[in-house]
Amino acid sequence: MTEDAKPLLIKRYASRRLYNTETSDYVTLDDIARFIRDGREVQIVDLKSGDDLTRQYLLQIIAEHESRGENMLPINVLTDLVRGYTTQAQSLVPQFLAMSFDMMRDGQSKMMENLGLPNPIAGVPGMDALQAQQQAFLKAMTGAGWPTATTGASEEAANDSSDDLDTIKQQLADLQAKLSKLGD
Repeated sequence: MTEDAKPLLIKRYASRRLYNTETSDYVTLDDIARFIRDGREVQIVDLKSGDDLTRQYLLQIIAEHESRGENMLPINVLTDLVRGYTTQAQSLVPQFLAMSFDMMRDGQSKMMENLGLPNPIAGVPGMDALQAQQQAFLKAMTGAGWPTATTGASEEAANDSSDDLDTIKQQLADLQAKLSKLGD
């Protein structure tokens, strides 16, 4: 495992100060948030007990952003999260949230790719492997590959949306034919 693929280990001392073990200096919650935005995984552990405190500190970072007016979570979502802790749906909530964020990241990645912009999450460790798994899954489910943008394609090919539309129409017709056969 490469150095970037390993989580950045942050140790919390008894004084509640947070110590970056890679750079041998103290860090703040803002520093940890910046590491995460830069695509780095972090793990925060209590020096004395060895307890993993990562979840607690990530929630604290979110709470601080929300309290400063950087509202990303609507009230109804927060309310549903609170309800989720007291209902039988508790076991479904984490899976649903994880799948929703995965879909959002994938959608953002596809949109950036289609616009020809650099993908901000492309540099995240393991992203290539995840995308390859998604491609294999889609290929297995549809019997055909999912259309992807090719890097290094000529501008003429990129601008020729007519051919792309014809290809998509043909793929849709093929899928409809497969579905019709399944229904028979």
